[in-house]
Amino acid sequence: MSLSLLDAFAAAYNLHDIDALLAMVTEDCIFDTAAGPNPWGARHQGKPALREALGWAWRHWPDARWQDAVHVVAGDRGFSEWTFRGTDAQGVVTEQRGVDLFVLRDGLIARKDSYRKQLG
Repeated sequence: MSLSLLDAFAAAYNLHDIDALLAMVTEDCIFDTAAGPNPWGARHQGKPALREALGWAWRHWPDARWQDAVHVVAGDRGFSEWTFRGTDAQGVVTEQRGVDLFVLRDGLIARKDSYRKQLG
């Protein structure tokens, strides 16, 4: 596992390339969102569920981008710090700092757990 996977994952997010993202995750990958009904947010597991969940931000903010990324990998764990920027259909701009925690397995992402600063 190397930083190149997290670099490629971030690049695919910014290209809004769901197929590239799914090629970098395990079949049983778990994505825990930053918000949701549970202490871990909302959980999405498996590539079909991830196909829907990972693209949510692009539908809400058509110009969604994650910038200023810094990635760290240590063994089977990794994290990425980033700044999210996007403009919704009403022209409202959102900017938030956040972090993704990753569990890595066999050269792929097995879990993505997102956290972000809450505005307000």
